[in-house]
Amino acid sequence: MVTDDELLEAWRRGDQRAGRELFERHYDAVDRFFRNKAGEDGPDLAQRTFLAVVEGIEADRYRNQNSFRSWLFAIAYRQLCKHYRSQASDRRRFDAAVTSVHDLDPTPSTIVGRSEDERLLLAALRLLPIDLQVALELHYWEQMSDAQIAGALGLPLGTVKSRIRRARQLVAEHVAALSQAPRGVERTLANLEGWAAGVRERVLGTR
Repeated sequence: MVTDDELLEAWRRGDQRAGRELFERHYDAVDRFFRNKAGEDGPDLAQRTFLAVVEGIEADRYRNQNSFRSWLFAIAYRQLCKHYRSQASDRRRFDAAVTSVHDLDPTPSTIVGRSEDERLLLAALRLLPIDLQVALELHYWEQMSDAQIAGALGLPLGTVKSRIRRARQLVAEHVAALSQAPRGVERTLANLEGWAAGVRERVLGTR
């Protein structure tokens, strides 16, 4: 399989098909990244992300070999924060370390859960501070390693590990608070990886 960096190099040499293949390879993941955080604004933010990728490549800003996905999600994360900062009022200052998507937009996720377990997990994720939500979703939905996530978020590896642990803990607390059947909480959390895989496979079908 042709690697991201090989496609990127071919694109730089003028192969437009390589550029299209690179974008097609990663569009679903970027779309998924925004859909549980930005709702109807997600498609626009995905387009802005890829526009920023093009601008970055033209300006020769990508220099980290074999880490295109980390670079791509770094751009997506900056676009998300920029989006919410532009919407924040003086009374509601945006801080990704403490502010949740639910604080900014309490409407349900545009990703629809098929079961009560999935709906609980989606709602719990949106209650996390955005920094924690991003780390956990990159881990489960995009199956990125801790090192890749650290590269995307510009953080030390230990900080990423701590964020993922804290995010899991808070998800458990939020699921317990939201659940009308407390005995089902363990089952819901135990299936976190299976649920993430299911969402990853079908998310585009909920557009």
